[in-house]
Formats: sequence, structure tokens, C-alpha cells
Amino acid sequence: MQRILVIGSPGAGKSTLANRLAGRLDLPLIHLDREYFGPGWTTPSREEWRERVRALAARPAWIMDGNYASTFDIRVPRATAVVWLDLPRWQCALSVLWRVARNYGRSRPDLGSAGPERFDWSFMRWIWSYPGTMRPKTLRMLERLRRDQQVHVLRSRSDIPALEAALSTFKEAA
Repeated sequence: MQRILVIGSPGAGKSTLANRLAGRLDLPLIHLDREYFGPGWTTPSREEWRERVRALAARPAWIMDGNYASTFDIRVPRATAVVWLDLPRWQCALSVLWRVARNYGRSRPDLGSAGPERFDWSFMRWIWSYPGTMRPKTLRMLERLRRDQQVHVLRSRSDIPALEAALSTFKEAA
């Protein structure tokens, strides 16, 4: 069975790509943001979160989008493929600004009951700092993948059609 992680900076397009892949590959979709945030943007304790992620990762097949590097140790060993959207920070920041403008005050489907879309300066700072803080951790994680795990690094959204073709071929071979 296929289990595909879609990771990257906020605003890179993880949820959009995961939706697209889940439909194309006929796999169940797990949005980690939807699982993490409760009503009113509440969050679980660290242990509750890790238990929830363990249960999600134990499923036989999925497309799972969300970075949550603190749970890489749970999710990565179960993944048959990792897709990393390694897009420039300016592109991610602009995507988030556009998303906030488009959805402000409304709930997004990939966030479930969290609450209405809002603008958050600390979130924008996190996006801007992502290449310096998370990129090295992600690179180290990718270096430790097993030989039987595929990795796809996308540096542009124009790389998506080739990724879809590669994953479709992988599905047919499985």
C-alpha cells in the first residue's frame, strides 16, 4: 500500500497537492492541521498529539500532509514516499497572504473546526524563518530514508505533473 507524506513550509501548497494526489491515486487523505487544531484553535498536549499521529500513521494507506517535524520519527518510517515542497520563502509567504485574503473570517476544509482564517504575524515570521530552521532538519531526515522509500523534492509547482506521473507508475507497480 502507498503511504505518501507531503511536507514543506506553510504556504508551499501541501494541502492542495495532497488533495490532488489523493484523488488521482485513490488514497485516503489526512490533513494533519485538521487533526491537530480543535475548535477555537485549541491544540492537544504533546503526548496526545503523538498518540493521534501514531494511530493515523498505522493506517494501511494514506496521503498525509503537514510538516510537524516533531512527529517525523513516527510518520517517516511508515511512508513509502516523501514529497517535499521546497519552494522559495517569498513564494510561500505570498501564498499564505493570498490564502488569508481569500478565506479571511471563514473556516477552511483542511482545518476542520479550528476556526475562521486569520492573519498572524508570528506565523508569517515562521514562514520566513523556515529555510533556516526547518530546511536543515528536513535534509537530515531525507538522508536517513531507507532504499525502499522514494523521495521527491519539488522546487517549483511546475514539477507537480512529473511527480504525479512518477507516483502513478509507483502505484501500478505496487
